[in-house]
Order: sequence, then C-alpha cells, then structure tokens
Amino acid sequence: MRLLFIGDIVGSPGMGIVKRAVPLLRVAECLDLVVANAENAAGGSGLMPNQYRQLRAAGVDVVTLGDHIYKKFDIEATLTTPDEPIVKPANYPSSAPGREFAIVTTAGGIRVGVFSLLGRTYMRPVDCPFAAADRVLAALPADVRVILVDVHAEATGDKYLLAHHLKGRVSAVLGTHTHVPTADEQILSGGTAFQCDVGMTGPYESVLGRRVDRVLAAALSFVPTPFDVATGDVRLAGAIVEVDVVTGKATAIRRVMWREGEEGTPKASALG
Repeated sequence: MRLLFIGDIVGSPGMGIVKRAVPLLRVAECLDLVVANAENAAGGSGLMPNQYRQLRAAGVDVVTLGDHIYKKFDIEATLTTPDEPIVKPANYPSSAPGREFAIVTTAGGIRVGVFSLLGRTYMRPVDCPFAAADRVLAALPADVRVILVDVHAEATGDKYLLAHHLKGRVSAVLGTHTHVPTADEQILSGGTAFQCDVGMTGPYESVLGRRVDRVLAAALSFVPTPFDVATGDVRLAGAIVEVDVVTGKATAIRRVMWREGEEGTPKASALG
C-alpha cells in the first residue's frame, strides 16, 4: 500500500493547498491513505472543527496534532467524539482530551494504526514518549500491522532516538514541528521508514510560515508584533511511504514537495 504523510499545515494557505492537492495526489500517486499534521491550521496555531471537517472532505483520512493541539479549544469536542480519526500526542497526560491512537480501514480493507508523540528537548515538559509508544503498541490489535508514527519534536536527536526505539515495530516514523524538510529519508533496519522532518505545508516565502516583515520587525525592535501567516510560494510538503501490508514493513520512502499551480505528480526523491 502507499500512504502520504503531510507535514504541518499552516494557516489558510496550507489548508487551501491541501484541499486542492490531495484529490489530485490520491489519483496520481495511487494513494491508499493520507495522514496530515494540522496543528497549525487555524491562523498558524491550533485547529478548528470546521477545518478538520474540510480536511476530511478533501481526502485526509487521519489528522495528527502536536504541542498547539489546544490553542483553539473548540476542537475538544471533536477530539472526544468516538471514532473520529484525530489523535492527541500519546505522551500527553491521560486527563488531556483526545485519544492516543486512531485505527482506520483503507478502501482495500487494510487496517492502519496512527499515533503521535511529542519530543522533550527544547519543548514544554511532557510524559516519556518511549513509554507512551510502547503502551500504544501494546494496545493495538494484532491485525494492525501497518503503523505510522508522527514524531512532533524540536531536536533531531529526539526523532532519531524514537525511530531507533521503534524500528522493526512500526511502518514509519515521520517527523514534524520544525517546518523545514530534511533530506535524510531512509529505511531503517527492520523495515521502518524514517524522515527527520517532512516539512511544512504552507507559505515558503516566510519565516516558518509567518510574514518575514513581522518576524524581522520584532527581532530588530523587541516590540511585540503579531506574527501573521504569510501568503507567498505555497507548497505541500510530506513523504510517501510504500508498505508491505502482510508484514507491515516499509519498502520505500519518497519526499514530496508539491508547489501551488502544479497539476501533475510532483518531482521528489525516492529511496527503497
């Protein structure tokens, strides 16, 4: 099977390109599953219920979230609605609203597990991601062999350590949060696809999705300035992973960068 994981969707530009690109990519890339990190969709921080519904209508099968999960607390009702394919970070406290993992069934009848983990370096303190990952894997049914993990972390070391902790036990460990795509896609021993960060889906003529003039003004003057979402050079970034559905092992990973206005399959690197 082939799955697409889309990195941090930022603001209305990111939402717009996902809604336009996903239907095209599902056909062009023969995708069986689309997962997207949408924690920055609402004005650059958080996710609103109507945006979640728009992503689902566009063809996104599962939504993952990170440290901005509750910035728009309207999403709480969606997070706690049974069977909605949206997950909180699994190493958040049990009292935090939301589910630790989602299980969805593809059109081909393959059951897929998805969960998210937060890193602990340079980020707000959270529970142990290694223990949380082990707990989720123990809770997943035995017939769920295809498993994707979104590691939302600042430090590359956190992402690499979690990938090695999980290699051979999950199909893919794909990083988000830093908004900059890395060129380190690989298949780890045991058949786990890994990329340290799949990149941002949003405006690249920016500072990590925010208007350059706003961020620069604040840096030069120290005067608080709203970091509005930028609008130029909108792209969808992510990774496509091919998985053997019998074993759950990844057989290939390819970076994706789909630019606004493109109508065909994006050019991207491939590694199998």
